[in-house]
Amino acid sequence: MRLAPRARKAVLTVHLVVAGAWIGIDVLVAVLVAVGLGGGSDAVRGLALRALAEFVVTPMLVSALVCLGSGLLLGLATKWGLVRYWWVTVKLVLNALLCVLIVVALRPGMADVGAAGVAVEAGQVPATDISFLVYPPAVSLTLLAVATLLSVYKPWGRVRRRSRREVAVGSSRTEGQTVRLFAARSSSGAHVASPRADRRIEAPLTKL
Repeated sequence: MRLAPRARKAVLTVHLVVAGAWIGIDVLVAVLVAVGLGGGSDAVRGLALRALAEFVVTPMLVSALVCLGSGLLLGLATKWGLVRYWWVTVKLVLNALLCVLIVVALRPGMADVGAAGVAVEAGQVPATDISFLVYPPAVSLTLLAVATLLSVYKPWGRVRRRSRREVAVGSSRTEGQTVRLFAARSSSGAHVASPRADRRIEAPLTKL
């Protein structure tokens, strides 16, 4: 399957825009975590935690899934493939890993984060420890930065190169085909005279 140039550009645009939105959401998460766990009034801290619990995870997950889907489409429908080049494979693994972490590690704890926000607004100590909120934006932004660098520099080359034995076998097959072709031409008696030889034959005739 190959995408037409216009379709490929459209999918690539979606991929880049969604990836940028994902990074922006992670930055927003980092800000809300810093406000919710840091200093400031109880009202501001509680509001930051409740906003984090209610409005952040779903857009982040949607961005991650759309980014993964558009990346898969670009890999399948372009020369890069999915497991043909190391940088593409690593990017897909990082994207899939982040999607799993959002669903498995981040989303289940949002209920405790919302309850902690309500408790902080009321001037109470949260019943659960929410210090784990430091890790999601740090991990996600780091992996997204790595994925961006991979897209720019495209390191490590192909996943599997042809071995010397395969190259030797391929060259021997080519030589064998060439020998058979010449043998077939010789047996048919075909002869192609060169233009230089023709001119040599014609020269004495013109002198006569």
